[in-house]
Amino acid sequence: MTQRVKLAVVGAGLIGKRHIQHVLTESSAQLSAVVDPTPVGATIAKEAGVKWFTSFADMIAADRPDGIIVATPNQTHVQNGLEAVEAGVPALIEKPIADDILSGETLIAAAEAKGVPLLTGHHRRHNPVMHKAKEIIESGKLGRVLVVNAMFWLFKPDDYFDISWRRERGAGPVFLNLIHDVDNLRYLFGDVAAVQARESNAVRGNAVEETAVILIEFKNGVLGTATVSDAVVAPWSWEMTSGENPAYPKTEQSCYMIGGTHGSLAVPSLEVWRNPGKRSWWEPFDQTRIEVDHVDPLVLQIRQFCKVIRGDEPPLVSGREGLETLRAVDAVKRSAATGERIELN
Repeated sequence: MTQRVKLAVVGAGLIGKRHIQHVLTESSAQLSAVVDPTPVGATIAKEAGVKWFTSFADMIAADRPDGIIVATPNQTHVQNGLEAVEAGVPALIEKPIADDILSGETLIAAAEAKGVPLLTGHHRRHNPVMHKAKEIIESGKLGRVLVVNAMFWLFKPDDYFDISWRRERGAGPVFLNLIHDVDNLRYLFGDVAAVQARESNAVRGNAVEETAVILIEFKNGVLGTATVSDAVVAPWSWEMTSGENPAYPKTEQSCYMIGGTHGSLAVPSLEVWRNPGKRSWWEPFDQTRIEVDHVDPLVLQIRQFCKVIRGDEPPLVSGREGLETLRAVDAVKRSAATGERIELN
């Protein structure tokens, strides 16, 4: 039997706790430590039966893991990542890989220079639904894909904004939520060539957007729209349609519509619509729903991280991939601020 990979979790907040629980139950991994300077971190480490450290440096000096999962606040992702790179320890860093492009480039360059694997925690790419959607697109069943429409529509209750940073710049749904959808679209269609965006805060009047509309041009010629709002009551978001997180009610809807010359695909329902004979708006449709096994993508992400650490396969979502998704979302924010179409180099 292959020896289990020793993983430490840095950060014991909401997502850190989920990572800790999954590592504890994963047969290919072993939780070695929790790194968090707060009393909550100490309590969680004690409950998990592992060592507790207040800093990465203290942990490395006492008990070097095979890899770390970084689940700290966004502003410290680069610092934690650089500590891991310096120590030669592979790191899975929660999204976003950095809170600005320049520091993200610094981190990626350091990791590549030392040959230390970095992974970005865009866990939805690990979802079997996404893998099947990509397989359907690449099979040619839809013909030439021309257009995609992505939606993130839901209502965040008033008390969500009682926490002050959620009302401040950088905390709107574009950075917090749409970044996941942009990463999903990049996984399905490749790199983004250009974006143009508009934003509104007409309902709450906070410093952050609550609604945004984005035009996306992909390098392969696919054109897309993405609309995001956390101020509408609606069932069309990944949270409400995928069943990925049990905290959200699941609807039998979809949030991505993908159109091709021979058929269309709804995601995550994986409904394929085609004309059985002649392609025409007069013809009836053949509707097929593709079934997949549902597995928590956070679990699959940890398993893949263990394989990367062992050298069995490359990262599904590398640090550089995470940086490219961040670059696309940064372009969306710049376009919304200037009103201009922003090209990505």
